Amino acid sequence: MTEPIRVLGISGSPRRHGNTETLLDAVLEGAREAGAAVEKIVLRPLDYASCRGCNACHRIGVCVIQDDLTPVFEKIAAADVMVIASPIYSMGITAEAKGLIDRAQYLWARKFILKNLYFAAGHTRRHKGIFVSTAGLGWENVFDAAFPALTAFFNTTGFEYWDNIIANDLDRYGGIAGHPTALAEAREKGQSVVALLRKMQAAGESGA
Repeated sequence: MTEPIRVLGISGSPRRHGNTETLLDAVLEGAREAGAAVEKIVLRPLDYASCRGCNACHRIGVCVIQDDLTPVFEKIAAADVMVIASPIYSMGITAEAKGLIDRAQYLWARKFILKNLYFAAGHTRRHKGIFVSTAGLGWENVFDAAFPALTAFFNTTGFEYWDNIIANDLDRYGGIAGHPTALAEAREKGQSVVALLRKMQAAGESGA
């Protein structure tokens, strides 16, 4: 029997049930409707520290900080799809989301310094990363500063940066509920990524 596709949503918004988490929920709802096993983690209530820059992981390959992010990285390693959500604050991602990304330094160290972690091309194709974000401003470039950090995070954790689900100009729409297409498109995207991975499973493509 084929195992279910595992979709992990991570909310990096400090505001519960706001625009960004609502958009994330739509993605996860679509994935669940498509038959995926879905889990959501909200970073705001977790007790975790930012990266200390101690570089201990460059020598030992693990993060010396053991806190609420430790099991989060275990869940990331077990996921087929990772959906990271952060609103745009001051033209970038939130401190909550950046704290998570910076703590992945130990994986970077294993890949590029210790060279004991390698993600084969087949593994990366089989693991999809999605960035979900909202912004009040209507500027076309309002998300641009966020993309490099997400690119680095997905690469470090072995996920293909598959797509963005973003909605700007929400001040004009009065929030995500007033946006004419964003929630429906997010739900459809959640369905689509699960359908794609199921097709890859059926074709026998290895996730190793």
